[in-house]
Amino acid sequence: MEIISKIVINKGWSDDKKYCVTDQDQKKYFLRVSDKKRLDSKKIEFNIMEKVASLGVRMCKPIKFEFSGDEVYSFHEWIDGKDARETILTYSKEQQYSYGAEAGRILQKIHSLPVIEVREDWDVFFNRKIDDKIAKYKECTVQYENGQIFIDLLNENRELLKDRPQVCQHGDYHIGNFMIGEDQEIYVIDFDRFDVGDPWEEFNRIVWSAQVSPAFASGMIDGYFDEKVPNLFWKLLAVYILSNLVGALPWAVPYGAEEISVMQNQAKEILEWYDDLKQIIPSWYLNKKYKH
Repeated sequence: MEIISKIVINKGWSDDKKYCVTDQDQKKYFLRVSDKKRLDSKKIEFNIMEKVASLGVRMCKPIKFEFSGDEVYSFHEWIDGKDARETILTYSKEQQYSYGAEAGRILQKIHSLPVIEVREDWDVFFNRKIDDKIAKYKECTVQYENGQIFIDLLNENRELLKDRPQVCQHGDYHIGNFMIGEDQEIYVIDFDRFDVGDPWEEFNRIVWSAQVSPAFASGMIDGYFDEKVPNLFWKLLAVYILSNLVGALPWAVPYGAEEISVMQNQAKEILEWYDDLKQIIPSWYLNKKYKH
């Protein structure tokens, strides 16, 4: 492949350099360039993306993987379209819900991939993670207004983590990692944080989706569960959302006042959704309201 033009893409939190490149046949590709120290993880990521693509998922399909000098290159299909987060509200609530339901069905497919290696029992792994986040939160120079009730809920629900299955995870599954193509279909992108873990933990970032479009977030849950959402899911979802929230404040501090304020506001919003943690289903969940 001979690249004749290259446009930098400045989006996302990844350390990778990203480009829209054009080859000699005027065909566009998405190019990710990573440091050579990430060669092994980038190989696995590319391999997982190939497996996901083989399931017929609409995504930024992997095309070619190369290693040269100090850098790792992965080429992907270019998607003509716009970021879902920026455009979702231009659609009707029914369509937002429909896109969410499709995102839920895509996630179901990703979770169907066989896992070759599991680190350890999920409850052992995740409880250690909770311990670490609570310890860092308690040492943090800033606190949430009502932070202790988040910690209490986590401590009261640790038993729910027992005997959870583990699957291949996308790792960063929320509205910011989807595109709506010019063909009006939804595409999943950015497998940079792929992982292995409880399939339901994958919903821990649904907060970001619900803040933008409650209809999209609701559709995602209904699509994933074929509209039969188990009660245990809601309990574990609260655990995963609050675990993220407790860990997010210490993470935000080095980034300064703006990021701290984002997390403080998110904590207030989550408290509202859960009526100060007195209800287990968040108020944004709009079951069956936006179906055609």
